[in-house]
This record gives sequence, structure tokens and C-alpha cells, in this order.
Amino acid sequence: MAEEIKEILKEYKEHTDEKIEEVKRHFSVLKEDFDSKISLIGEQYGSIQENLEIIKNDIEIIKNSLKKKVDIEDFEALESRVRVLESKIK
Repeated sequence: MAEEIKEILKEYKEHTDEKIEEVKRHFSVLKEDFDSKISLIGEQYGSIQENLEIIKNDIEIIKNSLKKKVDIEDFEALESRVRVLESKIK
């Protein structure tokens, strides 16, 4: 009877060890997959940061460019004044 119990415990331990190894392998695969996804997110974040810097620079250029331009209302007012002056000259 003691030998049977020892044999059952031995089989149980072998089975348990196999399951533990299987779970370890599974977690290892999951960790590798998770790490690769985190790495990809990090790369994408870096790319987004670069694009954001470019956009900021472009906006600054546009903003400075707009300071040198006249808005449509000012342009129409000047156009009207020129028409009046031209009609007085003729």
C-alpha cells in the first residue's frame, strides 16, 4: 500500500512538474509578446514626438508669416481708398 501511494505521489509530482513547465513556457511567450508590443508603442511615441515638433515649427512659421499679411477687411478698405483716389485723379 505504501508503495502504491509513493507511485501515485511520484506520478502526481511528474504531472505537476510538467504542468508547471508548460505554464512557465506560456508566460514566457506572453512576456515576449507583451515586451514587443511595449517596444512598438515606444517607437510610435518617439515618431509622434518628432512629428509634433515639426508641426509646432510649421505653425510658428505660419504664425510669423501671417503677421506680415493684411487681412481681407484691411485689403478691401485699401482697395476702396485707391479706387476713390484714382477716380479723383482722372
